[in-house]
Amino acid sequence: MGETRARTIDAAERRARLGVRHRLAGSARAGSAEEVAGSLVALHGTDPASVFLAVGSRLAGKAGPVADVERALYEDRSLVRMHGMRHTLFVLPAALAPAVQASTTDPAAVLERTTLIKHLAAGSDFDAVWLAETERLVLAELAARGEATGAELGGSVPALRSTYLYGKGTRQEGVQSVASRVLRVLGMEGRIVRGRPQGTWTSSRFRWARPADPHPALDPAEARAELIGRWLLACGPATETDLKWWTGWRVTDVRTALAGVGAVPVTLDEGTGFVLPDDLDPVTEPEPWAALLPALDPTAMGWQARDWYLDPEHRAALYDRSGNIGPTVWWDGRIVGGWAQRPDGEIVHRLLTEVGAAAGRAIDAEAERLAGWVGDVRVTPRFRTPLERELGA
Repeated sequence: MGETRARTIDAAERRARLGVRHRLAGSARAGSAEEVAGSLVALHGTDPASVFLAVGSRLAGKAGPVADVERALYEDRSLVRMHGMRHTLFVLPAALAPAVQASTTDPAAVLERTTLIKHLAAGSDFDAVWLAETERLVLAELAARGEATGAELGGSVPALRSTYLYGKGTRQEGVQSVASRVLRVLGMEGRIVRGRPQGTWTSSRFRWARPADPHPALDPAEARAELIGRWLLACGPATETDLKWWTGWRVTDVRTALAGVGAVPVTLDEGTGFVLPDDLDPVTEPEPWAALLPALDPTAMGWQARDWYLDPEHRAALYDRSGNIGPTVWWDGRIVGGWAQRPDGEIVHRLLTEVGAAAGRAIDAEAERLAGWVGDVRVTPRFRTPLERELGA
């Protein structure tokens, strides 16, 4: 008997999966922030506003997501903000946090602590003993206060206001505060968590607190398999290269995790991809849909190979030099333009691809829906791209 031929999944079917599973088609939109995050596995959290914009673009109805996301993050704690894949800050379902911690954040935290101690030794008189005592004082202060900003903690723990010389003898030489580095390490280790920020939902000045329930320890290999399984359900098919890029893991860890979930190879335009063993059936194409997605949206940043939803000629306008994508306009599974908010609050967009009158009306309606709930708030992406800068001027 000959070998069973791998099923082919073309770009059109991948776009159909994206519209339904990423809650972008109108009939697939979600009813809550938790549903959105669960469907996408994780929302990029480096830019706080992107979390709210990503949820808002996927909620049914015209109501904004602010109250819903804040409830999930700060009251119910059903969503958590933590460092995860590629040393990036994400917002993800609380139930998935232990798997992300064990598979990804724990090894990154070890490296972060080692690097900090090395930098302190090179640029100050501080050592690991000093760092441990500073951390003890910070944790004690949070236990007494309940929550506090970095500045408030620095007022009570003077060591946190200390500085060190970074990059001595190099072009990067400069004086840095230890506060952000210490809090980052404690956060990555799960010993403190980010709470409600000062200011509006676009603010990144977070308060810190002790976690109510530390993440349970999981076996790293089992945690990697759990995360890969969740990601393939949301984003499969994908190649090894996509998975290695998204997770930040070694290729051997990716392959072991794929084997752990019984992933099945399929044929894609760019080579061999993988899906879960019960995810081989064709997907029904949803109705045409339009979306205005924010900078760093998890759909736009979900795969390393993006030609199946992005014209390569448009990369320069939509990405910055580090590979961060700006706000994008989508039509029926493809990126067709970009958008921005001007200083007066107006939402403007530009199409880079001809889409037709019906699509244009649907895109205009999404822009109106976005403007309706953003209201008086001004949103400027953390990482600005050429087209966003031009439109937002």
